[in-house]
Amino acid sequence: MSEYRTERVGRLIQEKIGGLIVGGKIKDPRVHPFLSITRVSVSRDFAWAEVYVSSCKPKENLLKGIAGLQSAAGFIQSQLAGQMHIRQTPRLRFHEDPGIREGFALIQKIENLSSGED
Repeated sequence: MSEYRTERVGRLIQEKIGGLIVGGKIKDPRVHPFLSITRVSVSRDFAWAEVYVSSCKPKENLLKGIAGLQSAAGFIQSQLAGQMHIRQTPRLRFHEDPGIREGFALIQKIENLSSGED
């Protein structure tokens, strides 16, 4: 039961942070709407949440965005506390997830292979 609850809280945190990014609530200029929260892993005691961020933009933009999110972590956590009904809001740590960028690179390679055969 506890594992199900941590997964549910993780999905809710993912949704709420994504909404803050898309809604432009995070005023740090490094945080752009092309950042995507791919997954959130919450510790069993709800003390920490590991937030994985990806983007289709170049890696340096992603790293700047992650730094911006980490800088705004206190603000994001306070927003989560106001929107979620849990006793303890986890502290946030943001990490790079290269998945989206790697997916775009793979699609480019496939398109280059298929256009080279014509």
